[in-house]
Amino acid sequence: QVQLVESGGGSVQAGGSLRLSCVGSGYTYSTYCMGWLRQAAGEQREWVSVLSASGSTNYTDPVKGRFTISRVSAKNTLYLQMDNLKPEDTATYYCAAASAFKDGWCADIKWWGQRRQVAVAS
Repeated sequence: QVQLVESGGGSVQAGGSLRLSCVGSGYTYSTYCMGWLRQAAGEQREWVSVLSASGSTNYTDPVKGRFTISRVSAKNTLYLQMDNLKPEDTATYYCAAASAFKDGWCADIKWWGQRRQVAVAS
């Protein structure tokens, strides 16, 4: 049974930092494109950052220079370090595992994490 278990997130003041973690099990972690998506209230879900199986990374423009995606394959864990957080980063965050990396983003999502809330106060 495939599982993606998220942890981290929470509430912070603007300018603060939070980290999200996503532990995968039940599949060959390192062969999948992994990434983080977010969905703010009333908005569509969007990719935030991805890390391909070969190690390529990509970030949506609003988080470039502030967020860092990484993984520790030995722990089957994906991270999203979020620094200098802004109120507009407030959203529900999801990790996802996808079978392809296309046009700089993960494609064909196979599994989702259970979501974590991030709230940034001004």
